[in-house]
Amino acid sequence: MLQIKVERTAAPKPKPAPNEPLHFGKIFTDHMFLMNYTEGKGWHDPRIIPFSDLTLSPAAMVFHYGQEMFEGLKAYKGADGKAYLFRPDMNAKRANRSNDRLCIPQIPEEDFVQAIKAVVKVDEDWIPTAPGTSLYVRPFVIATDPFLGVAPSQTYYFLIILSPSGAYYESGLAPVGIWIEDEYVRAVRGGIGYAKTGGNYAASLIAQVKAHDGGFSQVLWLDGVERKYIEEVGAMNIFFKIDGKVVTPALSGSILPGITRDTTIRLCKEWGCPVEERRISVDELLEAQKAGKLEECFGTGTAAVISPVGKLRYRDEIMTIRDGGIGPLSQRLYDTVTGIQLGTAPDPFGWRVAVED
Repeated sequence: MLQIKVERTAAPKPKPAPNEPLHFGKIFTDHMFLMNYTEGKGWHDPRIIPFSDLTLSPAAMVFHYGQEMFEGLKAYKGADGKAYLFRPDMNAKRANRSNDRLCIPQIPEEDFVQAIKAVVKVDEDWIPTAPGTSLYVRPFVIATDPFLGVAPSQTYYFLIILSPSGAYYESGLAPVGIWIEDEYVRAVRGGIGYAKTGGNYAASLIAQVKAHDGGFSQVLWLDGVERKYIEEVGAMNIFFKIDGKVVTPALSGSILPGITRDTTIRLCKEWGCPVEERRISVDELLEAQKAGKLEECFGTGTAAVISPVGKLRYRDEIMTIRDGGIGPLSQRLYDTVTGIQLGTAPDPFGWRVAVED
C-alpha cells in the first residue's frame, strides 16, 4: 500500500456555484497527485500537493518523442452523499497495457486505484451534483528524462488531476453528427491504436477540423489498410443496431478497448440483446441504412457515456438514423449506466466503487 503524503493548499480556489454551467475539462480542483519513477528505484514519493504548474527541462523526452500515457474516469456523489468511482480497476488494467506498449514502467493496479481514491477524497467537495455533471479524473504518466536520444526514459511522473465537468458534448444527450473519414487514417494493427496515448489524438486532429468545418461533431475512422472497415470515433467506441442485433467493431489492436464499451456489451448480453463483435464495412452500413435495417447508432466513452448518433456522413452519402432522434436502446443504456454510477439503479456487477472503503 502506498504511503501517500498530503500537503493541503493554503489558498483554496472558489468552487463553481451549484447552478453555474460546467464545461468539460476547463476548471481544476485544489490538489493533484504526483509520484516519481527513477530507474533502479521504481515508483516512489507518492504525494498529494496543491494543484500547480510543473517545472520540466525543455529537453524532457515527453516533449520530443511523445512517451506518455493517460486515462480518464469519473467520480460521482451518490444519493447517500458519499463519493464513488465506476470500474476503476479497468482503468488500472488498461493503463498498464498502454504502459507496456510505450515502454513505460507498470504501475501496480492497487496503487493506481489507491492514488485515485486518495486525491478524490481530498477534493471530494469539488464533486458537482447537478444532473449530467461529475468530477472528471485524469491520471497520466509523462517521460521526464532531459535527453534527446531516442530511447525509453529513465524517469517519469505519474500525476492525477481533477476537473468538475458538465457533459462532454454541450448538446448533452442530443444525437450528434459523425463524419466517416475517407482521406486520413488514425492507426493500424501493430501500431499504438489500442494504447491511450496522446499521439493517437494528435493524429486525429486534422480530420476533426474537417468534420467540424463540415458541421459534424466527431470523426469515425476506417481501418488503415483496406480503408473500408469501421473502427472507432475520435473519443468513443461505436455501436450499431442492425436488424435487431447490436454490432460493434472487434478489438483488433488498432481500437481502444473502451471501459464503457465493455459495460455496454455486458449489459446488452444481460438483457438478452444479441451482440456481435466483428468487422463491419462502411458498405454494409450503407446497405443496412438503405434497407431500413439500421435501427440505432451510438458511441460509448467515459466522457460522453452514451452518445446517440443522428446522422453519419460518408463521401456524398448522408445516413439519417431514426429521423435524428434517440433510440430506445441508447436511452436505456444511458439511463442504466448513469443510474449505476449515481446509485439510483441496481448494480449487480459490482461496478460502483466507494472512494472511502
